[in-house]
Amino acid sequence: MKILHTSDWHIGRTFHTHSTLGHLRRVLRSLADEVRERDIDVVLVAGDVFDTAMPSADALDVLSTAFRDIRAEGARIVMTSGNHDSVTRLGLHAEWIRMAGIHVITDHRALGEPVTIDGVHFYGIPYLEPSLIRHHYPDVELRSHEQALAFAMRRIEDDRMTRGGRSVVLAHCFAAGVAASDVERDITSGGIDLVPASVFDGPDYVALGHIHSRQRISERVRYSGAPLHYSFSETDKRRGGWLLELDADGLGPVEWLDLPVPRPLAQLTGELESLLTDHGYDEQEQHWVKAVLTDRVRPMDAMRRLQARFPHCVALEWRPTVVAEDSALSYGERVAGQSDEAIVADFLTHVRNGVGPSDFERRLVQELVDAHAAEEVRG
Repeated sequence: MKILHTSDWHIGRTFHTHSTLGHLRRVLRSLADEVRERDIDVVLVAGDVFDTAMPSADALDVLSTAFRDIRAEGARIVMTSGNHDSVTRLGLHAEWIRMAGIHVITDHRALGEPVTIDGVHFYGIPYLEPSLIRHHYPDVELRSHEQALAFAMRRIEDDRMTRGGRSVVLAHCFAAGVAASDVERDITSGGIDLVPASVFDGPDYVALGHIHSRQRISERVRYSGAPLHYSFSETDKRRGGWLLELDADGLGPVEWLDLPVPRPLAQLTGELESLLTDHGYDEQEQHWVKAVLTDRVRPMDAMRRLQARFPHCVALEWRPTVVAEDSALSYGERVAGQSDEAIVADFLTHVRNGVGPSDFERRLVQELVDAHAAEEVRG
């Protein structure tokens, strides 16, 4: 059996206020093409199918289209809910669509009931928030994600030992040993709640979601990451999923399957004029761009000027290479006994990172001071 492990589709998420639905449609259509070309039997989605608990009509259409395309190319689908998903909304029609080979697992009460496809048992663990499920199990201590996942795996192991055969688990959590980025929203109220990888001992393969970059905890426990980039911290991260085979003995070969990146990310660093004129940046003109400006003085109207060359520039940071040191004197001490012209010059130097007034600005200030003095003389 060939299985493609994906996760964190985050349908409906924006990128710096820009919709990503069109890009995600392209990627998921490409995923369906891979199903056909590689004879993939099952596509897994390990949580965070949507980005919000109340997805828009357009987001729902993206999911429906992906379902239709993947099934039309011959693969069945097994999907679980993540911390972004509404269990009720995502699982609304689960009872009916499973008849079409689409299995959406959102009910914690079904932890020990696998989806069995061609002799392989798929156990989905919907996102388990301890504070929301512990009242269902008063005899079990469920105060952390580690305890919640361990409880779920005990239920799964009990059933797995009875059934035998090959098995795959889907879960959505922070596993110990992974590197998170600034994208993954914290899944607990008090900080990251790590789950030891040993919790997942037993199954032939564990498909994890929540971390947006591909990571290998062990040969049989992996994160696939998200199909799109959702932060500039992910610029160098490949997008795709793990393609694995299960044979009669269990886990066989596992390889990475790249999916297309509709618009790559680029972080460009330098002075504004260099970014606007250097032909070395020609290749990035249609990328998502974050510009880090190193000019000593913050340039005026920088975003508008950058977008004239990089229409998809969506983030701007001023990080001067030279930073002037502020005087230790108070403002009153600095201006004491100074002329009006000197006070204005000191202010400009302070707010412009050590760069004082230009000759034009000096002349303009002088004219204003002289005009004010003449007005006072006229009474």
